Amino acid sequence: EGRVEVYHDGKWGTICDDQWDDRDAEVVCRQLGLSGTPKALSWAHYGQGSGPILLDEVQCSGNELSLDQCKKSDWGQQNCDHIEDAGVSCDPFTGTDVQLCQSDAVEGTLRLAGGRSPSEGRVEVYYNGDWGTVCDDGWTDLGAQVVCRQL
Repeated sequence: EGRVEVYHDGKWGTICDDQWDDRDAEVVCRQLGLSGTPKALSWAHYGQGSGPILLDEVQCSGNELSLDQCKKSDWGQQNCDHIEDAGVSCDPFTGTDVQLCQSDAVEGTLRLAGGRSPSEGRVEVYYNGDWGTVCDDGWTDLGAQVVCRQL
């Protein structure tokens, strides 16, 4: 979950929340490879960004694979301020029928183990009733970013 930022023409920037809804959030979650219940958040819910506001009037159907496929204003064409920065939550714990207890873990839950602080360590995933590790073959900063966002 967090403020949605996009990279275009060598710059990172935010998205204005005009027309921003759960269908747009669904596309963002899909594009990031995150599962869960997509929820759009408006009015800089996760804080105001800085730099350019790169997209406005995003109107996804919800079936697109990336925001670039959605109807939207031209890159950089907007009438917003950062108080309108769009956010998304791809919460894996909402919309499920599982009642979570303190000691319960849901399939696909991640944790970090063996680190010097709660924000570092070996990535472990809960699957089929057991905790296991994640192989580092093909592991990149992008995978680490997804883990950090999910945690």
